[in-house]
Amino acid sequence: MQSDPEIPLSRPSPSAPIVPPLLPPSEPPVIGAPAPLATAPLPPMPLEPNRKAGSGRQFVAILLSVCLGLFLAEAFVSFADDSLILFFGIHVLAIIRGIVFLLAILISMLIYALMGLTPMIPKRLFVPVTLFNVVAGLAAIPLSIYFYNRMQRVAWLISLCQVVLGLGILYRLQGGFKLRWPLMPERRLGDRGFSWLNLLAFLLLNVFVAVPAVIAYLALCGGLAVNHFTEGFLTLRPGGLTVQMRKYVRDDGKTVELFPMAHVGDPGFYHKISESFPTNSIILMEGVTDDRNLLTNKITYKRMAATLGVAEQHEEFHPQGQLVYADVDVAQFTTNTIDLLNLVMLIHSKGVNAENLLKLLEYSPSPDFQEQLFNDLLRKRNRRLLEELHSRLSETENIIVPWGVAHMPEIAKEIQKSGFHLDQTREYVVIRFGHVGNRGKSARKTPD
Repeated sequence: MQSDPEIPLSRPSPSAPIVPPLLPPSEPPVIGAPAPLATAPLPPMPLEPNRKAGSGRQFVAILLSVCLGLFLAEAFVSFADDSLILFFGIHVLAIIRGIVFLLAILISMLIYALMGLTPMIPKRLFVPVTLFNVVAGLAAIPLSIYFYNRMQRVAWLISLCQVVLGLGILYRLQGGFKLRWPLMPERRLGDRGFSWLNLLAFLLLNVFVAVPAVIAYLALCGGLAVNHFTEGFLTLRPGGLTVQMRKYVRDDGKTVELFPMAHVGDPGFYHKISESFPTNSIILMEGVTDDRNLLTNKITYKRMAATLGVAEQHEEFHPQGQLVYADVDVAQFTTNTIDLLNLVMLIHSKGVNAENLLKLLEYSPSPDFQEQLFNDLLRKRNRRLLEELHSRLSETENIIVPWGVAHMPEIAKEIQKSGFHLDQTREYVVIRFGHVGNRGKSARKTPD
């Protein structure tokens, strides 16, 4: 068997130099370059923004917790105070209630403003908290008009509703009746910190819906109050304040005309009614005298007339007929009423300054002051007027009574007890809104 022929290997000659084998080419090393990482680098973590966002949410949660806590505190204090007053006639929590109420109102205003800036606040829970006192106050206005003698019961019911509402919201937030701080868990907040759409909707809703609605509601309540307490002798209308003259007739032909008056009004109003008085009438004039100079400041309505741009009654009202003053003297008033008149006229004549404001704050009337005031300013004067009216009926066929509108309901009732019945009405505009000081036509006659 033949073997493969051997290929002779070349051998270096003993005289040739030995050369190492060549290596494959490589990049030259860079001094100072970092060594490559075995894994891909992680993206940088935004630690600072998250920390700021977290602290902001925590701050909002604390504010909402304080708001809800003060709301509950006010609810329980108000309920306790109203209960003590209604059932036991005890007034011991007024100062505490006032302080808590003020704090609750301030924090509610802040939270309500924050609702417009950030949508993270749950509005379905905190709109009732922030607006409860406003809504309750507005709702109490018509109730105070028609149920004035039962307002303490109304106040008790409002406090009870506040307690129920506060506990209900706390239950929703805590998942039960628990007292864990914060009362508003941070997890219940929304995700977005700010939204232009939320801010725009908040502004539009308040400016074009809420504010006009409140103004219209207050105007309506004002009209209801004026009409109710004056029994229709004074009416508040969009065009102005209107009074109703009523003529009463007795079977023997004697007549009594009641002209509701205002201390300030449009000059045309005073001119119009002055011209309507028959010259053969006896006019029983209003006007408290002060023979003993008990009033330190003269009773004047000049500042009010100047502010409204109208005239004072004594400047424009000059009726023709036999004038008889049928009012009382200041000496017949109680000391409390005289002190109040002096204080009111001081502020009215010299304005509100630090000294007058201090006197007003220091004024502390007796508990039965309200009854004394009504008795002095209305009942005593009405009795004096009615005495003069009955004594003058034998002297004339027609008596005219141009007195303040607040006196008219009682006077009308008393003369009807004497056999007089309503025969005719006429309406006069005392003050025209938007046309203050206009001497144009200010009266219109209505059908009986």
